[in-house]
Amino acid sequence: MVPLITAGNGDTGSIVRITGRDETRRHLAELGFVVGADVTVLNRVGGSMILAVKDSRVALDQTMAARISVDPR
Repeated sequence: MVPLITAGNGDTGSIVRITGRDETRRHLAELGFVVGADVTVLNRVGGSMILAVKDSRVALDQTMAARISVDPR
């Protein structure tokens, strides 16, 4: 289990844990970041990450990405 922020372009993993306050976790869940979902890093742009999760592309800043832990593949 590693923080999503450490993943590189093209890396894929399964979400195993999301930390933070309730409203932060709820916001991430609304974007598709839930335990068990697969997430792929499409690109890193400046301080943000472009991610593919549940057939969507989502941009997260480093602070939000650091709250998501994945099991890399």
